[in-house]
Amino acid sequence: MVAKKVKLYTTPFCTYCKLAKNFFSKNKIDFTEIDISEDEKALNEMVKKSGQMGVPVIEIGDEIIIGYNEAKIKKALGVK
Repeated sequence: MVAKKVKLYTTPFCTYCKLAKNFFSKNKIDFTEIDISEDEKALNEMVKKSGQMGVPVIEIGDEIIIGYNEAKIKKALGVK
């Protein structure tokens, strides 16, 4: 697996964000969590990248994944 930079845009009350965090932790994948409820600049950055206001938005390398979709996450990371 090639190490790719992973950013996870979240809010504290998002169930799917928690699922994504658990997935990355369980699979020992380093990620940067960005709480958009605390950071307006990050919120604007997320919307610009994804066109979405909803979370989670997951950035893996150059790929943007909207929502928690484990199959897409695994494909973007190059894992099975």
